[in-house]
Amino acid sequence: MVRVHQRRSRRVPQPHRQAGRTCARPGRTAIRSAGLAPGVPRSQREEILSPAAWLTTVTSRICLDLLGSARARRERYVGAWLPEPLPDRTEWDRTGSADPTGPADPAEQIVQDESVAMAFLVVLESMTPAERVALVLHDVFRYPFAEIADVLGRSPAACKQLAASARRRVGVAPAPVAATGHADVVRHVKEAWETRDIAALVGLLNPAAVMTADGGGVVGTVLLPIEGGARIAHYMIAIADRTPGLELVQRSVNGMPGLVAQRAGAVTTVASFEISDGRVTRIWVVRNPEKLRRWARGNRPGPVRDHLDDHS
Repeated sequence: MVRVHQRRSRRVPQPHRQAGRTCARPGRTAIRSAGLAPGVPRSQREEILSPAAWLTTVTSRICLDLLGSARARRERYVGAWLPEPLPDRTEWDRTGSADPTGPADPAEQIVQDESVAMAFLVVLESMTPAERVALVLHDVFRYPFAEIADVLGRSPAACKQLAASARRRVGVAPAPVAATGHADVVRHVKEAWETRDIAALVGLLNPAAVMTADGGGVVGTVLLPIEGGARIAHYMIAIADRTPGLELVQRSVNGMPGLVAQRAGAVTTVASFEISDGRVTRIWVVRNPEKLRRWARGNRPGPVRDHLDDHS
Protein backbone atom coordinates (compact mmCIF):
# COMPACT_ATOMS: atom_id res chain seq x y z
CA MET A 1 0.00 0.00 0.00
CA VAL A 2 1.26 3.47 -0.87
CA ARG A 3 1.52 5.51 2.30
CA VAL A 4 0.65 8.92 0.86
CA HIS A 5 0.63 10.71 4.19
CA GLN A 6 4.17 9.60 5.08
CA ARG A 7 5.56 10.46 1.66
CA ARG A 8 3.92 13.84 1.46
CA SER A 9 6.86 15.71 2.98
CA ARG A 10 9.10 14.50 0.17
CA ARG A 11 6.56 15.27 -2.54
CA VAL A 12 5.30 18.71 -1.56
CA PRO A 13 7.93 20.92 -3.28
CA GLN A 14 6.60 20.44 -6.81
CA PRO A 15 2.96 21.20 -5.91
CA HIS A 16 4.29 24.22 -3.98
CA ARG A 17 6.10 25.50 -7.08
CA GLN A 18 3.14 24.67 -9.26
CA ALA A 19 0.63 26.49 -7.06
CA GLY A 20 2.94 29.48 -6.76
CA ARG A 21 3.28 29.81 -10.52
CA THR A 22 -0.32 28.98 -11.34
CA CYS A 23 -2.34 30.70 -8.65
CA ALA A 24 0.05 33.28 -7.17
CA ARG A 25 -1.51 34.48 -3.92
CA PRO A 26 -4.42 31.93 -3.92
CA GLY A 27 -1.74 29.25 -4.27
CA ARG A 28 -1.25 29.29 -0.50
CA THR A 29 -4.81 28.10 -0.02
CA ALA A 30 -4.35 25.44 -2.70
CA ILE A 31 -1.23 24.14 -0.99
CA ARG A 32 -2.91 23.91 2.39
CA SER A 33 -5.99 22.24 0.90
CA ALA A 34 -3.86 19.71 -0.97
CA GLY A 35 -1.99 19.07 2.25
CA LEU A 36 -5.22 18.01 3.89
CA ALA A 37 -6.20 15.79 0.99
CA PRO A 38 -3.99 12.81 1.97
CA GLY A 39 -6.54 12.06 4.67
CA VAL A 40 -8.51 10.06 2.11
CA PRO A 41 -10.03 6.66 2.83
CA ARG A 42 -7.60 3.74 2.94
CA SER A 43 -9.28 2.08 -0.04
CA GLN A 44 -8.60 5.13 -2.21
CA ARG A 45 -5.02 5.51 -0.97
CA GLU A 46 -4.24 2.01 -2.19
CA GLU A 47 -5.20 3.09 -5.71
CA ILE A 48 -2.71 5.96 -5.77
CA LEU A 49 0.31 4.69 -7.68
CA SER A 50 2.19 8.00 -7.81
CA PRO A 51 1.80 10.32 -4.80
CA ALA A 52 3.58 13.16 -6.63
CA ALA A 53 1.28 12.95 -9.65
CA TRP A 54 -1.74 12.62 -7.38
CA LEU A 55 -0.80 15.72 -5.36
CA THR A 56 -0.16 17.66 -8.56
CA THR A 57 -3.59 16.73 -9.90
CA VAL A 58 -5.28 17.67 -6.63
CA THR A 59 -3.41 20.97 -6.44
CA SER A 60 -4.24 21.80 -10.07
CA ARG A 61 -7.93 21.20 -9.55
CA ILE A 62 -7.94 23.30 -6.38
CA CYS A 63 -6.14 26.05 -8.28
CA LEU A 64 -8.79 25.91 -11.00
CA ASP A 65 -11.53 26.41 -8.41
CA LEU A 66 -9.63 29.22 -6.68
CA LEU A 67 -8.82 31.00 -9.93
CA GLY A 68 -12.46 30.80 -10.98
CA SER A 69 -13.58 32.24 -7.65
CA ALA A 70 -10.94 34.97 -7.79
CA ARG A 71 -12.05 35.90 -11.30
CA ALA A 72 -15.63 36.25 -10.08
CA ARG A 73 -14.53 38.44 -7.15
CA ARG A 74 -12.55 40.72 -9.46
CA GLU A 75 -15.68 41.38 -11.47
CA ARG A 76 -17.05 43.06 -8.32
CA TYR A 77 -13.76 44.79 -7.48
CA VAL A 78 -13.79 48.59 -7.23
CA GLY A 79 -11.53 50.00 -9.93
CA ALA A 80 -8.63 48.19 -11.57
CA TRP A 81 -7.33 44.93 -10.07
CA LEU A 82 -3.57 44.34 -10.01
CA PRO A 83 -1.47 41.42 -8.70
CA GLU A 84 0.11 41.77 -5.27
CA PRO A 85 3.57 43.38 -5.46
CA LEU A 86 6.36 41.51 -3.69
CA PRO A 87 9.48 42.88 -2.01
CA ASP A 88 12.91 41.33 -2.39
CA ARG A 89 13.18 38.04 -0.52
CA THR A 90 15.81 39.57 1.78
CA GLU A 91 13.13 42.01 2.91
CA TRP A 92 10.68 39.20 3.68
CA ASP A 93 8.43 40.34 6.52
CA ARG A 94 6.69 37.73 8.66
CA THR A 95 4.36 40.03 10.51
CA GLY A 96 1.41 38.48 8.74
CA SER A 97 2.34 34.92 9.76
CA ALA A 98 0.53 33.02 12.47
CA ASP A 99 3.80 32.84 14.41
CA PRO A 100 6.05 35.82 13.53
CA THR A 101 8.92 34.38 15.59
CA GLY A 102 8.86 30.97 13.94
CA PRO A 103 9.93 29.84 10.49
CA ALA A 104 8.04 31.25 7.53
CA ASP A 105 5.09 29.17 6.36
CA PRO A 106 6.31 27.14 3.34
CA ALA A 107 3.09 28.00 1.54
CA GLU A 108 3.80 31.70 2.11
CA GLN A 109 7.49 31.38 1.28
CA ILE A 110 6.97 29.70 -2.08
CA VAL A 111 4.89 32.60 -3.32
CA GLN A 112 7.79 34.87 -2.43
CA ASP A 113 10.39 32.52 -3.93
CA GLU A 114 8.49 32.23 -7.19
CA SER A 115 7.95 35.97 -7.60
CA VAL A 116 8.09 37.18 -11.19
CA ALA A 117 7.96 40.58 -12.84
CA MET A 118 4.70 42.48 -12.53
CA ALA A 119 4.38 42.61 -16.32
CA PHE A 120 4.28 38.81 -16.47
CA LEU A 121 1.84 38.59 -13.56
CA VAL A 122 -0.48 40.96 -15.39
CA VAL A 123 -0.26 38.74 -18.48
CA LEU A 124 -1.06 35.69 -16.34
CA GLU A 125 -4.14 37.43 -15.00
CA SER A 126 -5.37 37.98 -18.56
CA MET A 127 -5.51 34.21 -19.06
CA THR A 128 -8.47 32.04 -18.23
CA PRO A 129 -7.94 29.60 -15.34
CA ALA A 130 -7.79 26.67 -17.77
CA GLU A 131 -5.21 28.44 -19.97
CA ARG A 132 -3.00 29.15 -17.00
CA VAL A 133 -3.11 25.59 -15.67
CA ALA A 134 -2.45 24.11 -19.14
CA LEU A 135 0.51 26.42 -19.72
CA VAL A 136 2.15 25.83 -16.33
CA LEU A 137 1.67 22.06 -16.28
CA HIS A 138 2.93 21.59 -19.84
CA ASP A 139 5.58 24.26 -20.38
CA VAL A 140 6.96 24.44 -16.83
CA PHE A 141 6.47 20.94 -15.43
CA ARG A 142 6.49 19.07 -18.77
CA TYR A 143 3.26 17.19 -18.19
CA PRO A 144 1.89 15.55 -21.36
CA PHE A 145 -1.42 16.88 -22.63
CA ALA A 146 -3.01 13.48 -22.03
CA GLU A 147 -2.47 13.91 -18.28
CA ILE A 148 -3.46 17.58 -18.34
CA ALA A 149 -6.70 16.50 -19.98
CA ASP A 150 -7.54 14.47 -16.86
CA VAL A 151 -6.96 17.52 -14.67
CA LEU A 152 -9.00 19.93 -16.79
CA GLY A 153 -11.67 17.48 -17.86
CA ARG A 154 -11.08 18.24 -21.54
CA SER A 155 -9.58 16.44 -24.51
CA PRO A 156 -5.79 16.48 -25.06
CA ALA A 157 -6.34 18.49 -28.25
CA ALA A 158 -8.36 21.10 -26.36
CA CYS A 159 -5.64 21.34 -23.69
CA LYS A 160 -3.03 21.84 -26.40
CA GLN A 161 -5.08 24.73 -27.77
CA LEU A 162 -5.38 26.25 -24.29
CA ALA A 163 -1.61 26.18 -23.84
CA ALA A 164 -1.09 27.67 -27.31
CA SER A 165 -3.51 30.50 -26.51
CA ALA A 166 -1.68 31.18 -23.25
CA ARG A 167 1.67 31.24 -25.07
CA ARG A 168 0.33 33.84 -27.50
CA ARG A 169 -0.58 36.06 -24.56
CA VAL A 170 2.90 35.65 -23.11
CA GLY A 171 4.43 36.31 -26.51
CA VAL A 172 2.99 39.82 -26.75
CA ALA A 173 4.68 40.84 -23.49
CA PRO A 174 7.81 42.94 -24.16
CA ALA A 175 11.22 41.50 -23.41
CA PRO A 176 12.45 42.57 -19.97
CA VAL A 177 15.05 45.33 -19.71
CA ALA A 178 18.32 44.57 -17.91
CA ALA A 179 18.04 45.42 -14.22
CA THR A 180 20.77 48.07 -14.44
CA GLY A 181 19.09 49.96 -17.29
CA HIS A 182 15.73 49.56 -15.60
CA ALA A 183 17.12 50.95 -12.34
CA ASP A 184 18.57 54.01 -14.10
CA VAL A 185 15.21 54.95 -15.62
CA VAL A 186 13.36 54.40 -12.33
CA ARG A 187 15.93 56.53 -10.50
CA HIS A 188 15.50 59.35 -13.01
CA VAL A 189 11.72 59.16 -12.58
CA LYS A 190 12.16 59.46 -8.83
CA GLU A 191 14.50 62.45 -9.18
CA ALA A 192 12.15 64.22 -11.62
CA TRP A 193 9.24 63.68 -9.25
CA GLU A 194 11.18 64.97 -6.25
CA THR A 195 12.31 68.14 -8.08
CA ARG A 196 8.89 68.67 -9.71
CA ASP A 197 10.65 68.66 -13.11
CA ILE A 198 7.67 67.93 -15.32
CA ALA A 199 9.65 68.33 -18.56
CA ALA A 200 12.13 65.67 -17.44
CA LEU A 201 9.29 63.42 -16.34
CA VAL A 202 7.52 63.74 -19.69
CA GLY A 203 10.80 62.88 -21.40
CA LEU A 204 11.10 59.68 -19.37
CA LEU A 205 7.59 58.53 -20.28
CA ASN A 206 6.59 57.04 -23.61
CA PRO A 207 3.92 59.27 -25.23
CA ALA A 208 1.60 56.25 -25.24
CA ALA A 209 2.39 55.21 -21.65
CA VAL A 210 -0.41 53.90 -19.44
CA MET A 211 -0.67 54.04 -15.65
CA THR A 212 -3.04 51.69 -13.82
CA ALA A 213 -3.79 52.05 -10.11
CA ASP A 214 -5.35 49.61 -7.62
CA GLY A 215 -6.87 50.99 -4.43
CA GLY A 216 -9.42 48.23 -3.97
CA GLY A 217 -12.06 50.76 -3.00
CA VAL A 218 -10.26 51.14 0.33
CA VAL A 219 -8.00 54.12 -0.39
CA GLY A 220 -8.22 56.95 -2.86
CA THR A 221 -6.92 56.37 -6.36
CA VAL A 222 -7.99 56.80 -9.97
CA LEU A 223 -10.50 54.17 -11.03
CA LEU A 224 -9.58 54.18 -14.72
CA PRO A 225 -6.12 53.94 -16.31
CA ILE A 226 -4.41 57.22 -17.17
CA GLU A 227 -3.24 57.20 -20.79
CA GLY A 228 -0.49 59.34 -22.27
CA GLY A 229 2.92 60.29 -20.94
CA ALA A 230 2.08 63.97 -20.49
CA ARG A 231 -1.12 63.24 -18.55
CA ILE A 232 0.71 60.78 -16.29
CA ALA A 233 3.50 63.29 -15.64
CA HIS A 234 1.06 66.06 -14.67
CA TYR A 235 -0.82 63.63 -12.45
CA MET A 236 2.34 62.55 -10.65
CA ILE A 237 3.46 66.14 -10.05
CA ALA A 238 -0.01 67.04 -8.76
CA ILE A 239 0.24 64.21 -6.24
CA ALA A 240 3.62 65.49 -5.08
CA ASP A 241 2.19 68.99 -4.61
CA ARG A 242 -0.93 67.82 -2.78
CA THR A 243 0.67 65.26 -0.48
CA PRO A 244 3.15 66.80 1.94
CA GLY A 245 5.43 64.33 3.66
CA LEU A 246 5.22 61.74 0.88
CA GLU A 247 8.62 60.14 0.25
CA LEU A 248 9.71 57.90 -2.63
CA VAL A 249 12.21 55.10 -2.03
CA GLN A 250 13.70 52.92 -4.76
CA ARG A 251 13.17 49.25 -3.87
CA SER A 252 13.02 45.87 -5.57
CA VAL A 253 9.46 45.08 -6.66
CA ASN A 254 8.88 41.58 -8.01
CA GLY A 255 12.56 41.25 -8.76
CA MET A 256 12.93 44.56 -10.63
CA PRO A 257 13.65 48.13 -9.51
CA GLY A 258 10.48 49.97 -8.51
CA LEU A 259 9.33 52.80 -6.26
CA VAL A 260 7.74 52.67 -2.83
CA ALA A 261 5.89 55.68 -1.41
CA GLN A 262 6.01 56.19 2.35
CA ARG A 263 4.13 58.61 4.53
CA ALA A 264 4.59 58.99 8.27
CA GLY A 265 6.75 55.87 8.20
CA ALA A 266 4.11 53.66 6.57
CA VAL A 267 4.16 52.24 3.05
CA THR A 268 1.16 53.63 1.18
CA THR A 269 1.99 52.81 -2.44
CA VAL A 270 4.15 50.40 -4.45
CA ALA A 271 4.83 51.14 -8.12
CA SER A 272 6.18 48.79 -10.80
CA PHE A 273 7.44 49.88 -14.20
CA GLU A 274 7.63 48.45 -17.70
CA ILE A 275 10.42 50.04 -19.71
CA SER A 276 11.20 49.88 -23.42
CA ASP A 277 13.91 51.79 -25.32
CA GLY A 278 14.83 53.76 -22.22
CA ARG A 279 11.32 55.08 -21.54
CA VAL A 280 8.49 54.02 -19.27
CA THR A 281 5.62 52.38 -21.14
CA ARG A 282 3.54 51.04 -18.22
CA ILE A 283 3.21 51.92 -14.54
CA TRP A 284 1.32 49.68 -12.13
CA VAL A 285 0.45 51.38 -8.85
CA VAL A 286 -0.82 49.27 -5.94
CA ARG A 287 -2.36 51.14 -2.99
CA ASN A 288 -4.78 48.57 -1.58
CA PRO A 289 -3.50 48.03 2.02
CA GLU A 290 -4.48 44.35 1.84
CA LYS A 291 -1.89 43.91 -0.90
CA LEU A 292 0.84 45.83 0.92
CA ARG A 293 1.09 43.74 4.08
CA ARG A 294 4.43 42.25 3.03
CA TRP A 295 5.88 45.75 2.92
CA ALA A 296 5.04 46.52 6.55
CA ARG A 297 7.88 47.28 8.92
CA GLY A 298 6.34 47.16 12.36
CA ASN A 299 3.29 49.17 11.27
CA ARG A 300 0.82 48.33 8.56
CA PRO A 301 -0.12 50.92 5.93
CA GLY A 302 -3.37 52.61 6.75
CA PRO A 303 -6.06 53.99 4.47
CA VAL A 304 -4.29 57.32 3.95
CA ARG A 305 -6.23 59.48 1.51
CA ASP A 306 -3.65 61.53 -0.33
CA HIS A 307 -5.82 63.06 -3.04
CA LEU A 308 -5.09 60.27 -5.51
CA ASP A 309 -8.82 60.25 -6.24
CA ASP A 310 -8.93 63.95 -7.13
CA HIS A 311 -7.60 63.46 -10.66
CA SER A 312 -8.74 61.41 -13.59
